[in-house]
Amino acid sequence: MDQQGYERPDGEANLVGRIAAGDRHAFEILYRTYFPRLTRFLHRMTRSATTIEEVVNDTMLVVWQRAATFDGSCKLSTWVFAIAYRKACKALHRLDEPLDAFPDTCEGAADCQPEWRFEQLRLGHALDTALAALPLEQRAAFQLTFYHEMSYAEIADIMECPVNTVKTRLFHARRRLASQLGRQLEDRT
Repeated sequence: MDQQGYERPDGEANLVGRIAAGDRHAFEILYRTYFPRLTRFLHRMTRSATTIEEVVNDTMLVVWQRAATFDGSCKLSTWVFAIAYRKACKALHRLDEPLDAFPDTCEGAADCQPEWRFEQLRLGHALDTALAALPLEQRAAFQLTFYHEMSYAEIADIMECPVNTVKTRLFHARRRLASQLGRQLEDRT
């Protein structure tokens, strides 16, 4: 809770106000705050480091240019993720190349047991493959709910659809994931 309000609940709103006034330092703080969250969100949508970087930068450019239009009627995170979602959808429609079903695995830690590490990678690949098989709208709703802990109302704002549509997408996503994961894990044993 500093004097500039960065740690208070209204700290992000304060930053947006400062960004609207052209404060580059406030923008840098907001960028650093949202970069990892947006990257995680977009990774499961695009699977392309180049596209992720482009969408994050395009999203934050919109935040910089339109900070004055943020009216506080929703959480700042809802507004930012809505911009990122729309930018990612447009980027995916422009792609000519197929999406990678198996993203690069992270480097193995020396202190991990090989069997445990293998099982984690196997489960991670199964989940990534199952998520990749979902329609974009279901995949995005699932990610926003489970990885970013957003409410149905926030997701509805981001995806510009009714709350009941979000619930329906999540219902179908969970059913498809359960079925897909079950089949994949059986196939790999």
